[in-house]
Amino acid sequence: MSDPTRLPGPKIIAVANQKGGVGKTTTTINLGAALAAEGMKVLVVDLDPQGNASTGLGIDPENREYTTYDLLIDDSDLDKVIQPTRTEGMDIIPATVDLSSADIELMSNEKRSFLLHDALRQHAMDAHEYDFILIDCPPSLNLLTVNAMVASHSVLVPLQSEFFALEGLSQLMLTIREVRQSANPGLRIEGIVLTMYDARNNLSQQVEADARDNLGDLVFNTVIPRNVRVSEAPSYAVPVLDYDPTSKGAQAYLQLAKELMSKNIRIAA
Repeated sequence: MSDPTRLPGPKIIAVANQKGGVGKTTTTINLGAALAAEGMKVLVVDLDPQGNASTGLGIDPENREYTTYDLLIDDSDLDKVIQPTRTEGMDIIPATVDLSSADIELMSNEKRSFLLHDALRQHAMDAHEYDFILIDCPPSLNLLTVNAMVASHSVLVPLQSEFFALEGLSQLMLTIREVRQSANPGLRIEGIVLTMYDARNNLSQQVEADARDNLGDLVFNTVIPRNVRVSEAPSYAVPVLDYDPTSKGAQAYLQLAKELMSKNIRIAA
């Protein structure tokens, strides 16, 4: 039962797309950094067993003693699992390959779909005063992704600006609808963000036109360009805003953060 005396919590957004290679982790890392640059306090929850968000934010494997696996399976304390990143204003709950077995281990738990929901809403979270929590989902529609959707207020979908981009989106929308009907009636689509966009490429322009024709206002005005600086930044374990703040990629993520914030005026509360 909710506590009416508690202040409104952070806006929780699942970054999801069951297709791999669409810029999901890249968007989580860089949108989080851009929100932090705009004065927001951000927590990234790495829910992908590959742990790429953790690596991309400078958390070495040997420093991942407590992870999202421990949060879900062992109900570990938040203070143990939350780590600061090199980016001021942004923390992370890292992940390791241990998370790959969580699906099986969760099956016997009657609250299996609500574990992340409950973990992110415990009283201990209040002290951190986060404005946004971004959940980097695995590239599949498994129990981990369902946990993310049940825990979230909305879903942000990165959509690669390439052929067949819209294929598979219907399955994701169906999953969102099922979660809304069964476990999280308030879940909505935060928006679709076009990634790896090449304005010189007719195909990118066609994908954008198709997405806006079919999805209308769900598509963010901001598009994320294909940019070498965005691709290089993870090898230095920093967001592109720290690697090259003047690059087109960094500026695009800043614009996306501003557009996201304008849709969520709740932060002033």
